[in-house]
Amino acid sequence: MKFAVISKGDAISNECMHKIRTYLTDFRLTYDEDQPDIVISVGGDGTLLYAFHRYRSRLEQTAFVGVHTGHLGFYADWVPAEIEKLVIAIAKTPYQVIEYPLLEVTIRYVGGGREVKYLALNECTVKSVSGTLVMDVEIRGDLFETFRGDGLCISTPSGSTAYNKALGGAILHPSLEAIQVAEMASINNRVFRTIGSPLVLPKHHTCMLKPVNNVDFQITIDHLSLLHKDVKSIQCRVADEKIRFARFRPFPFWKRVRESFI
Repeated sequence: MKFAVISKGDAISNECMHKIRTYLTDFRLTYDEDQPDIVISVGGDGTLLYAFHRYRSRLEQTAFVGVHTGHLGFYADWVPAEIEKLVIAIAKTPYQVIEYPLLEVTIRYVGGGREVKYLALNECTVKSVSGTLVMDVEIRGDLFETFRGDGLCISTPSGSTAYNKALGGAILHPSLEAIQVAEMASINNRVFRTIGSPLVLPKHHTCMLKPVNNVDFQITIDHLSLLHKDVKSIQCRVADEKIRFARFRPFPFWKRVRESFI
């Protein structure tokens, strides 16, 4: 088996990374940063997001496992005190693969012929660079509403506990193949009106965002923040690809939610 280890970069995470690499090499596993079968993320959820984007072209071949060196992370099952146990599990135990759905974001530009696609593990957010975001929201090709407000957040089920939760969105179990659209400070009065509630869309429903005016947009894909000009539309749907996690022991999702928030 080939493995790679990615560290958050702080002293504790780096120490754990070196231990994991040394122990697994002693078990005759091969360290390979280019084509790993398993990637061990050491740090927090941000570290795993970085690892996901680094290996997004290998999602069908690579499984991820997380070690959290700070607060409990939703994507991290292990703590530094359990490193030896984790190493033995990786080296000696067949692991269960758990798949989580991803968000596919396709941005198309004015003039046609040019588009760019992204995959998000947590969420995509859309904001206007200046002023209020004004965006037509289409669902399955039909106009649903014209949104006016600070922005929109489109999240995956596993990302529903992140920014989406802070916006009042629902927490979705990551086994559900769906995406969620949550509003940021929408404008609702006698003139302008939005649904005012998060929307949960199934896999076969596509959400299309179309700018009403020609402005620049700040679009985030997980931890990546990007400035986009001349945007014609932003298409959001459940991706065909999935992220694969290597599980060596049960860690129920609702237990994570309880330990993190209650």
